[in-house]
Amino acid sequence: MRKSLFPATLCLAVMAVALMWLMPQAGAQQEAERRAQSRSIEYEMAVQRACEAAIWGMPAVSVWDITVSTRRDLGGDIGDIVYFTKPMNSRHGFLTANDVTPYVVASLTCKDGPLVVEIPPAADKASYFGTFVDAWQTPIADVGPPGDDKGKGGKYLFLPPGYEGEVPDGYLVYRPNTYSVNFAFRPVSKNGGTLEEAVAYGKTLKTYKLSEAKNPPPTRFIDAYPKIWNTLPVYDMTFFQDLNAVVQNEPVLDRDKAMMGLLASIGIEKGKLFQPDAEMTRALKEGLRRAYAYLQNSFTTPARALATYWNNRQWSVFNLPREQAQAGFPFVTEDRVLIDERAQYYFYGTYLPKILGGGSFYLVGLRDKGGELMDGTSTYRLRVPKDTPAKDFWSV
Repeated sequence: MRKSLFPATLCLAVMAVALMWLMPQAGAQQEAERRAQSRSIEYEMAVQRACEAAIWGMPAVSVWDITVSTRRDLGGDIGDIVYFTKPMNSRHGFLTANDVTPYVVASLTCKDGPLVVEIPPAADKASYFGTFVDAWQTPIADVGPPGDDKGKGGKYLFLPPGYEGEVPDGYLVYRPNTYSVNFAFRPVSKNGGTLEEAVAYGKTLKTYKLSEAKNPPPTRFIDAYPKIWNTLPVYDMTFFQDLNAVVQNEPVLDRDKAMMGLLASIGIEKGKLFQPDAEMTRALKEGLRRAYAYLQNSFTTPARALATYWNNRQWSVFNLPREQAQAGFPFVTEDRVLIDERAQYYFYGTYLPKILGGGSFYLVGLRDKGGELMDGTSTYRLRVPKDTPAKDFWSV
């Protein structure tokens, strides 16, 4: 009996000594793991929130970058009118711009008071097509023959949020939700008009403060055609710097207050500097990469961002609810903000018209006749019928 008990007793004693030594070591390891897990959770939350912030802020960043590029590339600023003496080419980065018409583009603000934009009447050889949008690219009004002035021209008056002052007669009056008012117009030739006539017509537009209406100062025009002008968003830290600029410059809308709470956790907060540390910067970049990958995948996955237009062909249109087109594309319903749908369009496009089909309509071709995605190593042929159904112009 004694002989059989001894090894068991010895074994228990050794185990007890070992446990007494291991317990503090295990406790320290668990504490280290707990701390590492805590840091990991915070990091992962920052990544997720950065991803959602990028998707949510897509339209605002895209249109704000037009202001950024005007300052950086053209030496201009908010209030200046960027125009083209010839259609855009590869020097000019601009989402969905065509290369057959000149453009007139501007970033304006009514932060300092009501703003007036005078649209000239349609001329014999040219007329305007285009849209005013707010800081979120929500359409405010269309211009020209399909727009609110019906081609007769008009003084479009934009009142800042919360404006309670007198509103004079003789204006087309709008109350955007943001201070920022942006536009991209096309002076389109007609009746045999030349490019030069369209450009000259485009420069008859005027913009000024309502307080200056009795004696408006000259509108400043900057010719962007000879210069590099890249308005495209860049998916690095400048994306969040631009998103922060929008947050600082614009009023917070009731629909966005929940998102503002999430933004604060990644360092974007109204009235405060945006100064992410190294770890937050890493998380923001990773979240942005995820947002980019998600939106790219949405664009190329059938029935996501795009919907087939004809059952027997590969052409698509943006997969936006019919009710949104009827409402003028606010991307808001009674129940929610259409964050994904909005980002899926503004990831690739800009300036949705207030009335779809009035000034523009887009078909998208990503696939060949067999349904395979097009690639850069193949050659494709596009066949266009001789009677293209376009009243004013069409482009590829």
